[in-house]
Amino acid sequence: MIAYAFISPWFIGFLVFIIGPMLASLYFSFTQYDMLSKPSWIGLDNYVKMLTDDKRFITALKVTFTFVFVSVPLKLAFALLIAMLFNVDRRGVSVYRTLYYVPSILGGSVAVAVMWKQLFGSKGAVNALLGIVGIKGTSWVASPDFALWTLILLVIWQFGSPMLIFLAGLKQIPHELYEASKMDGAGAWMRFFRVTLPMLTPIIFFNLVMQTIGGFMTFTQSFLITAGGPLDTTLFYAVYLYETAFTHFQMGYASAMAWVLLIIVALFTGLIFKSAASWVHYESEGGK
Repeated sequence: MIAYAFISPWFIGFLVFIIGPMLASLYFSFTQYDMLSKPSWIGLDNYVKMLTDDKRFITALKVTFTFVFVSVPLKLAFALLIAMLFNVDRRGVSVYRTLYYVPSILGGSVAVAVMWKQLFGSKGAVNALLGIVGIKGTSWVASPDFALWTLILLVIWQFGSPMLIFLAGLKQIPHELYEASKMDGAGAWMRFFRVTLPMLTPIIFFNLVMQTIGGFMTFTQSFLITAGGPLDTTLFYAVYLYETAFTHFQMGYASAMAWVLLIIVALFTGLIFKSAASWVHYESEGGK
């Protein structure tokens, strides 16, 4: 009873703030509900409308998929590059690690979103630097051709968390493997592809899963910097879901969207786990 008493705050919170709202949203997804009147049961109509009659839903899917498939690999590659540069024993390197981690802490804040919007605005610092070399810039966040890429660049800039995880993985690779490969005549690139990458595959797997899930749920950057525009080119799925629920008060439809997002994230996560058997190497498996 004492043990149950100690875990009861977490258990009650789990039931009230996680399981309860999930079950409620599952029920609302089969209803027409505007939060002002009682929900009315409509069955699968929300899901049918979503998949057959909502062009903005399809647009939000395309934008989100593009964002995830481009930003996640670039972010992980850049994080690994920086981690390898910091994997040295030199004075002051810990200070640089901390400084490079700061953007990950601040990346989702309102202040950083406002700063990013100013940097890539028509009169921002980016255009000022381009003007020095004679290039006339544009309002990058307001251009349909570049708005999504400015948000992708912002997410790549937040590479601190995967960088630290990669750095921890690099420090666990035995130096004997590098010494043996050098004796066999392997160059830097060969050591990277034959030693570093195989030994880091569990870390890559973890970062890939976490960043993919986070990518599908991205909200703050688009909502604060571009508000889903221009012309819905940055209409992330989470932004459209929020807009549907709290701007148009279509809570039943938004609940259905939330469950579709859950299914999409679960499918992609499952695919990553399924593929892991063919490319993730664990030392405990004896090289299998």
